[in-house]
Amino acid sequence: MAETKREIERKYDAPDEGFRLPDLHKVPGVAEVVDKGVVELDAVYYDTPDQRLAAQKITLRRRTGGDDAGWHLKLPVAVTDGVRDEVRAPLSDEVPRALTGLVRSRVRGAQLGPVVRLRSSRDVTHLADAGGTVLAEVCVDAVRAERIGGEQATEWTEIEVELADDGDPAFLGKVEKRLRKAGVERSAASSKLARAMDETGIRSPETLVVAKPVTAGEHILARLREQRDALVELDPAVRRDLPDAVHQMRVATRRLRSVFKTYKKVLDPAVTEPVGEELKWLAGELGIDRDREVLTERLTARIDALPRTLLLGPVRGRLRFWAVARRLGSRRHTVAVLDGRRYLALLETLDALLAAPPLLPAADRPAAKVLVKAALKDHARLAARVEHALSLAPGTDRDHALHDARKAAKRARYAGETGIPALGKQSKKFAKRVKKVQSVLGDHQDSVVAREALRDLAIQAHAAGETAFAWGLLYGQEQAAAADGERALPEVWKRAEKPRLSAG
Repeated sequence: MAETKREIERKYDAPDEGFRLPDLHKVPGVAEVVDKGVVELDAVYYDTPDQRLAAQKITLRRRTGGDDAGWHLKLPVAVTDGVRDEVRAPLSDEVPRALTGLVRSRVRGAQLGPVVRLRSSRDVTHLADAGGTVLAEVCVDAVRAERIGGEQATEWTEIEVELADDGDPAFLGKVEKRLRKAGVERSAASSKLARAMDETGIRSPETLVVAKPVTAGEHILARLREQRDALVELDPAVRRDLPDAVHQMRVATRRLRSVFKTYKKVLDPAVTEPVGEELKWLAGELGIDRDREVLTERLTARIDALPRTLLLGPVRGRLRFWAVARRLGSRRHTVAVLDGRRYLALLETLDALLAAPPLLPAADRPAAKVLVKAALKDHARLAARVEHALSLAPGTDRDHALHDARKAAKRARYAGETGIPALGKQSKKFAKRVKKVQSVLGDHQDSVVAREALRDLAIQAHAAGETAFAWGLLYGQEQAAAADGERALPEVWKRAEKPRLSAG
């Protein structure tokens, strides 16, 4: 069973081989400096033959020694260096399945194998406050790194300062100030593995350097690259069931599809349309989990807002049972999709498309003109759908028309977002106004879905001999919410109706 620990640390190079820590009692907030002794650590780091994990600043190791022996997978979680999630699994001979799944979007079909062995003699010190609470752990590591399958080896000494659980990150700055006075400087290497690879002759993965986009094609490819990366990076978050991860991954698929649909004059649709269909498939599969999550939250909030006197029957219990049953199935389904060949093939296809993009002549044109024209075309599509929906009487037909308008609003919004790097504030404002239209339409669609679920819950309650009073009451509230949205739409649309976009 894997467990996760948030790791916030900083690494420093020892100024000389015989380095000793300065007096850390002088660090503000420190009352005790406790020597915890020396521990011997032995870690073997794993990666693909072309170092795909190292390229993403991800480390996977099997370590013995110390009080946390086992498999450790470190995933970066912030732009700031030194903040990572360490996912741990028990010691075993093979890489645990719980961890291979978390790196599958990066590794794909490549094999993981040992790359570097690091043996460290770690001198551990705890910094504690006046109440005895540990604030941070300071380690002086004498490291020997050996390349697996080769004779290359290297040695160095470094200092690690790791923040205690729930500690204040600002405390690390106080420790650093004291270390700097002792001549200690931040390490240039992002991790022990990075330094070991560099000093034992393992070729580091080349970082793709992309010039600032100028042409329409370059801007659109930058957008595709950004969303492809988001898809890959969100994969482990979805597997770990982190909040909002499924939603964000689904949004990435939609943004990719929108690029293909909006910029058919730039990217050859004969190539991109099949990829778009696969993205549509993935969004639909992810939607099973996401839609369940949104609906459960909505219904729970409705129930919480009801007076207790109106909660007749086991309302909370029935919703909980209904939600758990749906959740178990949807979670298993989502992970199975991410483990499947079709999903991995899609990731490979996206990589191939970016490596050899199917650009059309319009790709070489000035970005502003192409982006504005495409965004205005998507806006006109949205306008036609909103006007059609508002022309219909309330009911099923209007509900369907409003849902179609919502999808058009998303596409227009994404076109506005794509144009921001080239068009600046005007494109940002365009996207913001359309997003408000999308929000109203989204709330309306959520009410449609909620009413369908409430009707099912009422039928289940009635069949079990329970009163369906509360479910009917909630159904009425959702009807009222939908009507409020329909009344609000004309005013929100009025503010977005006239797009102010220009290429000049």
